[in-house]
Amino acid sequence: MPKDPKRFLIASFDDDEKILDSVRRVREAGVKIYDVYSPYPIHGMDEAMGIDRRTRLPRVTLVMGLMGTLTALGLQFFCAVWDWPINVGGKPANSTLAFVPITFELTILFGGLSTAAALFFRAGLFPGRSLEPLAMGATEDRFAAAVWLRDDAVDEATAKRIFHEGGAVQIEEKEVRR
Repeated sequence: MPKDPKRFLIASFDDDEKILDSVRRVREAGVKIYDVYSPYPIHGMDEAMGIDRRTRLPRVTLVMGLMGTLTALGLQFFCAVWDWPINVGGKPANSTLAFVPITFELTILFGGLSTAAALFFRAGLFPGRSLEPLAMGATEDRFAAAVWLRDDAVDEATAKRIFHEGGAVQIEEKEVRR
């Protein structure tokens, strides 16, 4: 079942300072910026867009790293102490120091792979999914700001005027199924 198309107002710029200033002014006018595309990170763009919430990816990494630690310790304890205890040179079966390398490796493995998976899931980067870019040339040599034009929630004329005054090279409306 195809989704209803979303309408976006896309403003393209040729300078990072122009887009930063325009995004800041559009936000001050009460219009929410959907996303900004650029060939490199722009210092201060998060604040200009109103993104003040930190990511939750470190929590995923911590929880899954702890799961890796518990999995490694549990598996090694089960194998070396419970299921097949072997007396090697009089050493105790529960030699915790011998468990450290594998525990470390599984902690890093679980944490790293789960962080990558959570990032791809949250960003919607599923295998086989193709997305058409909102702004052609963005991330190559242009900068683009997108405003989601929802019904009566966005003052389209104000956003267009501010983008035009801010030095936008091109302003266009685009319908995309996302």
